[in-house]
Amino acid sequence: MRRGKLLGVAFAGVGATAAALTAGAVVNRRIGAARRQGEPGAKELGGLRSDPVVVTADDGVELHAEVDEVGPYTTGPDPDDANATLVFVHGFALNLDCWHFQRQYLRGKRRLVFYDQRSHGRSERSAKENATIEQLGTDLRTVLDRLVPRGPVVLVGHSMGGMAVLAMAEQHPDMFGDRVVGVAMISTTAGGMRPHRVLSRLIPDWVGGTIGPRLVAGLARAPRLVDTARRGSNLGFAVTDTFAFGGDVPSAYVEFVDTMLAGTSFEVLAEFFPNFEALDKFSVLQAFERIPAHVICGTEDVLTSVGHSRKMASRLPHARLVECRGAGHMVILESKDKVNDTLWQLVTEAESATS
Repeated sequence: MRRGKLLGVAFAGVGATAAALTAGAVVNRRIGAARRQGEPGAKELGGLRSDPVVVTADDGVELHAEVDEVGPYTTGPDPDDANATLVFVHGFALNLDCWHFQRQYLRGKRRLVFYDQRSHGRSERSAKENATIEQLGTDLRTVLDRLVPRGPVVLVGHSMGGMAVLAMAEQHPDMFGDRVVGVAMISTTAGGMRPHRVLSRLIPDWVGGTIGPRLVAGLARAPRLVDTARRGSNLGFAVTDTFAFGGDVPSAYVEFVDTMLAGTSFEVLAEFFPNFEALDKFSVLQAFERIPAHVICGTEDVLTSVGHSRKMASRLPHARLVECRGAGHMVILESKDKVNDTLWQLVTEAESATS
């Protein structure tokens, strides 16, 4: 490697580190007082619950699920019922609690299904070889077979959850337009991710694509040390604020997300990490052409930028693209009202198309 390139890489790394530390310092000053004072409502986030249901995946992993019923039925919706069941698929390092505001808004209006993806939340740990997007798609199909055996379905996927929806669409395209009557893809992508760009856009792809996976793999050799550093620290709190949100949000939101992230071990993060750069499912989007599809993203999302959503929407001529100005990756919290309104519009549109 030429000396100039080496210096460029070094300066890019220093720049990324400096930016992270600066952001952390600024956020630490803002959150320090808020954390000491506490904020009303912090404990309520993620507090909505239904009786747990166990869904056993094809490899034996037990997935934790919860169903918010509307009617008195216990075996699934009436096959003649035109109302859809909404199935929510959460993102990387989160759990079903992240849908708090959507659950609160839609509860009682429609039947709602939530579950923790394998190795996340209250679900069982997956074998390393099954920590793949393809397996998440298979898991989603299993959840539908077990908890929504009949009736129309609207799928709502956030981040890695949207990737799971795409994986299921690749595996079972016939279900879209038949069982699945609507899809919401939130803060996600069908491919083209460059995870190292989260740290610095100055790091060239030919460097980041090599160093990023190696760095994560190296840290995974000492997961307990990494987890100890992440959990309960102001630095971890600051990083969550910087990368999850686009603007100022209540510190309760940041702490809520930080708790979910800290509850996901670094070993799990490292196992799923290689999936993101390898993802390429833009061709799968054609499965959504026959159904209403809404693509939602914050304009300040630094993890799956708005460009990803715009690219997906451009492949779907009838899709509705909803950009939430100023919001970050956790748009489901930061722009909850706009997201909720969009989901309700999707539900009514999907049900009208099938009636």
